[in-house]
Amino acid sequence: MKQLMGVINLDHELDVLSELTYFRCGAAVPFAGRYRLIDFVMSNMMHSGVEDIALFVRRKYRSLLDHLGEGGPWDLDRKRGGLFILPPDWNDPSDVSVGELQHIYNNQNFFARGPAQYIIHSGSQHLSSVDFSEAYEYHIKQGADVTLIYTKAEELLPEHRPCVRLDVNEEGIVTDIHHEHDNTNIYMDMFIMEKELFLQLMKQCIAHQESHVFRDAIQKNRHKLKIAGYEYQGYHAVINSLESYYRNSLDLLEQEKYQSLFSAQPVLTKIKYEVPAKYLESADVRHSLVANGCQIDGTVENSVLFRGVKVKEGARIHNSIIMQKCVIEENAVLENVILDKDVVITAGRKLQGDTRKPYVVAKDMVI
Repeated sequence: MKQLMGVINLDHELDVLSELTYFRCGAAVPFAGRYRLIDFVMSNMMHSGVEDIALFVRRKYRSLLDHLGEGGPWDLDRKRGGLFILPPDWNDPSDVSVGELQHIYNNQNFFARGPAQYIIHSGSQHLSSVDFSEAYEYHIKQGADVTLIYTKAEELLPEHRPCVRLDVNEEGIVTDIHHEHDNTNIYMDMFIMEKELFLQLMKQCIAHQESHVFRDAIQKNRHKLKIAGYEYQGYHAVINSLESYYRNSLDLLEQEKYQSLFSAQPVLTKIKYEVPAKYLESADVRHSLVANGCQIDGTVENSVLFRGVKVKEGARIHNSIIMQKCVIEENAVLENVILDKDVVITAGRKLQGDTRKPYVVAKDMVI
């Protein structure tokens, strides 16, 4: 949709996943066997016809750059427009902006050159299959200054606690923005706004040394702006802690949840050519998600295995997430464990965590 340009703001999504974000930003963390967290919002924008997308990143973005490349899997490797990965470049001596607003100030050319009249602003922590084109049409119909995208949580979980909540009246207008923990209207860190109004509000915030896009430009001005609330109904998960990452990953082993996330529209990701998974004579795999390139000669139950994992004879894996190219040697036992990429668990080792707090091994470790 040429009326919309995308802004994916990753400025504050850095270290929330502990060991998994030692070497990468949160948006680059692998998820569901073959994806990264960034893939979901990128795919939603692509399916909604958004042709210009800017990513605001501050540090730990090498892995993200490698994954996204020029944006080919999302049809964003274009001669005009496409994907813009915008790391910090604070070389303007007159710049007085701080916090997230530094990205806006230092990348004004992105907004000026883009033909779209409206902005969809999002993070990467809320996984969904939201249709931004429908949200945009709702925004226009309401005649709103800004439309906040939210969902009603069926059950309030620990990861919902830091989320912003919305009060929305029968006409679909947001009447209050707050952090009352018993409110089930979860703001998904996504909003739509006219580009000129967005830039005007950003300019005012910068002039007042404010630092946060949503809090300072929208929440503080909620009595001056007409704010609509677009209710998204579909799969939703918040990945803002190690525990939420672990639980929501294993929840996808339930077919209903897996289908609700992936059947609405395809989730696109970096293409990697791998041979099919190979199950050897001693393999016993149950209720698990196994990606291409795996070679299994042990027992795997209720677990997620990413590409190229090797599970040798006698090894047992239960309730665990094993990332790309890990090697589990003979008779090793893993239960309630997360292994980052390229980890080797030597023969006979046993690692056991708790379902509420999994045991995590950072990438490239040998245990």
